[in-house]
Order: sequence, then structure tokens, then C-alpha cells
Amino acid sequence: MSAPTRRYSLFEPNKIGELSPAAKFILYSFLAAWSLFVLFPIYWLLITSFKTPAAVNNGPFFLPWVDFQPSLHAWRDLFILDFEDTFRAYSNSIIIAVSSTALSVLVGSMAAYSLSRIEFAPNLITILYFVALLIGSCVAIGVYGADLWLTLAVAVALFFLLARAVGKLYTVRLKNGDILFWIISQRILAPIVVVVPIYMMFQSVRLLDTHIALILTYAVVNMPIVVWLMYDFFSSIPRDLEESAQIDGATMIMTFREIVLPLSRAGLSATTLLVMIFAWNEYLLALFISTSNAQTLPILVAAMNAGERGILWWTMSVAIIVMIIPVVVLAVVLQKYITKGLLVGAVKG
Repeated sequence: MSAPTRRYSLFEPNKIGELSPAAKFILYSFLAAWSLFVLFPIYWLLITSFKTPAAVNNGPFFLPWVDFQPSLHAWRDLFILDFEDTFRAYSNSIIIAVSSTALSVLVGSMAAYSLSRIEFAPNLITILYFVALLIGSCVAIGVYGADLWLTLAVAVALFFLLARAVGKLYTVRLKNGDILFWIISQRILAPIVVVVPIYMMFQSVRLLDTHIALILTYAVVNMPIVVWLMYDFFSSIPRDLEESAQIDGATMIMTFREIVLPLSRAGLSATTLLVMIFAWNEYLLALFISTSNAQTLPILVAAMNAGERGILWWTMSVAIIVMIIPVVVLAVVLQKYITKGLLVGAVKG
């Protein structure tokens, strides 16, 4: 008796766990169309960087040596004629983005870990008292011209002297959820609302147009993202592992460094990549706080849109291509750790 022959069908998979030929065709067609949609702007930038001004003004040409004759004049202008400005902006972006990302991830991860493991209960009246002292200090410095360091010293002394006495009057306390929501709400606030006070603050301490000003500002602005994302990763890690390590004599810092961070490598890598992208592409804060010494790449690219010769599309394309290279390299490097972290997290002990 001969074995029954299997009929070939476009809508039935050949093996268990595989897609049918029709489903594969639809899926790969969608992926190809989406890849073309995503990669076409990069291709447009690439071919524009090799065009002459006349070729750019004549219309949309897509194929070098067919529609237009490639030229390296834009690359020469950016890296030879304007090499000093380009190198300064590029190095500033690397220093500021890497430093601010490292600072925000370090502090934000520890804050997220503490919120996921320790129950805080700060007194509401003490917090309001601190905010009142902060507002009073800003008014004294900005309106009445009081000395910055003297005003801060007086505010800190008043806070420590009166906080305990005022705190006893009310017993309303906040919880971890309230603290986490307040931290996340800082990212909801538009940067344009606080950029002028930030400018005045750094002007008072003579830190305008410096790396430290941009690093601190970027770190504070992006820290809520770190706390928000890492809190979920830390909360998903079983506490039994940490309790076992603490029984063996490990401190909380050791547990955080040796156990928690390796298990949350996927979240840490993804968060670092996201914060790095935000810091690398930040424009508004850099526009107000920096002028020439700490100028970053987004400011350099925007400056090509306001020249006497009009918009330099060809040079701007070169600058944008060079600008996205570090982010792409970082994404490729961190992708390996994200994959490893997901595999580790999928294993149950």
C-alpha cells in the first residue's frame, strides 16, 4: 500500500511551526516595503551629499553617474575648509552626550533600584517647606541680586533647622508611587518652560557655554526616563536572589552591582541607548546654554539653514550622515547585550 501523497497548498504550512508560503510572501513583502520606507531618507541624504549645488537645484535625481555626476565638494568643505568648527562640534557632542548619559544612567538606576526595594515615606509638609525655600532663594538671587552661595547656605541652614519642627505638625506622608510619578512628571514638562531659569542660573555661576553646564542639564532632563524604564526591570527581578546574597554578607551596593545589574543588562542597554539618542540630538537646551565653545552637532547643522547663501543642503547632508554614525554604532554594539540580557531573563532557575 503506497503512502498518501501530500498536497501542496499556498495557505498551509509545510512543517509545524512554519508559516505558509502565502503568509511568508505577505510578511516578507511588508518587511521589504517597510525597510525601503525607513532606509530611503538615509539614501536620500547619502546621494545629496555627493551632489553639486546645481544638481540639487535642478530636481530630484536618485542614481549617481546616471542622473547626476557625483562630487566630493560638500565633504571637502566640511572636513577641510571648516574642519576646526566641525571637529569642535563633533568632540563636544561626544563628550557631552557620553558624560550626561553615564551620569543619568548611574544616578537614575540607583534611584530606580531604591524605589523598587525600599519603602520611602517623606513628610509632605517638609517637601513643601523645601520648595518654598527654593522659590525664595530663586527670587532673592534673580530679583534682588543676592549672592548665590550665601543664599544657598542660608536656605540649607533654615531647612535643617526648621524641617524637623515643622514636620511634626503634619503626618501626611508620600509613598513610592507618588515619588515615582513626580519623577516621571518632570519629563512631561516642556524644556522651553525652564530653559530661561536654567540660562540665568548658569549665567550667575559663570558656566554658560561650558561642557559641565550641558552635561548637568542633559543628565537632569533625561534622568526621569532612566528611573521610569529601570524601575520596571528591577521590579521584575525576584527578591529571593538579593535576600540570599545579603544572608551571605553582601551589602546592598554589592547586591546591586553583582546581581541586579547583570540580570537587568537588557534594560540597562536599551535605556542607555535611548538616553544617548536624546542627548545626542538635543537642540533646544544646547541653543540657549552654548554659543561657540560648547556648540554641538545639532547647532552646527541648524546653522547651515541660516546662511547668506541659502540652505546648504549638500553640506547639511554630510553633517547629518556623520552625526548619525555614532548612534548607529552604539545601537549595533548594545544590540548584542540586549539579546544576551533577554536570553538570561528568559531562563527560570
